[in-house]
Amino acid sequence: MSTMSRSEYIAKWGQTHGGYDANASFLARTWLGFAYTFTRPLIAMRLTPNAITFLGLLISVVALWPAALGGRWAILTALLFLKAGLFDQLDGAVALMTDSSTKWGAVFDAVCDRISDGVFLVAFWLLGAPVWSCVLAGALMMIHEYLRARAAAAGMNEIGVVTVWERPTRVIIAVMFSLAAGIFVGSADIWAREASFAWIVLGVIGLFQLTRVVRKQLS
Repeated sequence: MSTMSRSEYIAKWGQTHGGYDANASFLARTWLGFAYTFTRPLIAMRLTPNAITFLGLLISVVALWPAALGGRWAILTALLFLKAGLFDQLDGAVALMTDSSTKWGAVFDAVCDRISDGVFLVAFWLLGAPVWSCVLAGALMMIHEYLRARAAAAGMNEIGVVTVWERPTRVIIAVMFSLAAGIFVGSADIWAREASFAWIVLGVIGLFQLTRVVRKQLS
């Protein structure tokens, strides 16, 4: 089992993400500390990072089944999304703490994340959100991630800036609004719609934040 401390893990994470100081961001610091706590048992079980990545994606896809059933089943969707989001963070943590990071693993993780983001939107639609808002939310998410990837390839440090529209935020919204749809069944479609609207609003803000940093670093 890894003997790396929490602070060492956060520092090493920053080193592998373009020197980003995760301690300067409450969201990043909290999320990484949470991941560290749950990573150690997985290391003891000898699960590989890619296996954890795939399990997270599989769990998110399975969550569409209770979303399609609707009603109180949406609560199960929320719980599965929460578990999938946890696995999504833990794959990278395991790779970092066991020195098993690979370029293929990073690409595989990114692809699975985007598929999982799409699954969230499908769930919103199944719960009653309009198609147009789900499509627009998905487009903003993809532009955000594509901009960061292309900027990193052009020389920007890998993260650039932590915006309001990172993967953890998307997971949190999917969990919270799916849970609300399952609790308040009579207004499930409203909660689903508001979830897609939240994606749109935060997507616009996050894209603006990221664009400013990209332009500043690459100009």
